[in-house]
Amino acid sequence: MEALSLSTLIVALAEIGDKTQLLALLLAARFRKPWPIIFGILLATVANHALAAAIGAWVSSQFSPEVLRWTLGLSFFAIAAWTLVPDSMDEEDAGWYRHGAFVATLVLFFLAEIGDKTQVATVALAAQFSDTLMVIAGTTLGMLLANVPVVLLGHFAADRLPLNIIRAVAACLFVAMGLYVLLD
Repeated sequence: MEALSLSTLIVALAEIGDKTQLLALLLAARFRKPWPIIFGILLATVANHALAAAIGAWVSSQFSPEVLRWTLGLSFFAIAAWTLVPDSMDEEDAGWYRHGAFVATLVLFFLAEIGDKTQVATVALAAQFSDTLMVIAGTTLGMLLANVPVVLLGHFAADRLPLNIIRAVAACLFVAMGLYVLLD
């Protein structure tokens, strides 16, 4: 349960104000069809985070516990710093809109998550916890917790969230995880 709950909390907070949350807002405004967008987010996240978790599990099997501990601890510190930087959207993604809400969401979310802080966090969490399925479930749930309200409520929710405070809380959680790993 620790892998599930921690993965959910970390990704949900890190995702607020992230480019994929902005993408969810744009898709919701563009298509006004929340369910295909939500299903696209779900499938794209499961696929992307399963790949990330597999990489994390592989990495944990390739290094000694000491090297892994320092790498993970420092990775969480780097993700904490990265969390404090607001994301923006690329205009080149608009070409996928012609394929409909589900396909556009599926492809754009999968691509937007490549190298994103939540994907890197998934790699680190999977390297830390042996239960990769719980990590995938937790990071996916965290993505949904952050993005589904944006899809359903549009500008109403996004405009009223204190993004700087949420980014700071998420960064503190990543620093805490880094300290936990290093001091464990």
